[in-house]
Amino acid sequence: MTTAVELALDQFIEAHLQQQPSTRIEQDPQWPSSCYQGEPDNDGLIAWQPTRQSQSNDLFQRLEQALEVPIHPDIKQYYLRYWSDPLPARSPQGQLNLLFVWNTEDYERLRANLIGHALGRIKLKQPLSLFFGCTFPEEYVLAVDNSSGQVMLEQPGKKTSDLVAASLADFLNQLQPTIIEN
Repeated sequence: MTTAVELALDQFIEAHLQQQPSTRIEQDPQWPSSCYQGEPDNDGLIAWQPTRQSQSNDLFQRLEQALEVPIHPDIKQYYLRYWSDPLPARSPQGQLNLLFVWNTEDYERLRANLIGHALGRIKLKQPLSLFFGCTFPEEYVLAVDNSSGQVMLEQPGKKTSDLVAASLADFLNQLQPTIIEN
């Protein structure tokens, strides 16, 4: 059964692909991904697009063990749904990038970054949150509050957080994809 987060993410990805069916990037043979489409051209550029993940991963079981707390299901569903490079979008609050994992090895980098973010929140005596995006040109973090599931806008290193959406699905449903600049 598809959850609200998965459905909202599927709809965002579909809208992104309709707007920009593929993008070309420099292929890194040391960093493979099912996102790569076809073969690189003479300049080493290859088409890519977000692709659905099909294998299970224990990232969140290990993260729950490390943090000694259950992780909100919305953030699990988000990160376990697609392989992708970051995707730009526009929200009512401004420009942002949605973050994803590129391949199975990228899960380790994500886990380390999520733990670092969690430890920073603990140091500030703030509720646990787990990031999924960042804004630009201001460098704020979009995160899911682990207790409530609400989407918060956080400034790294600061105690303040602003409520952006009641849930991750609600937040994703209000996004408009923007063109990836090569």
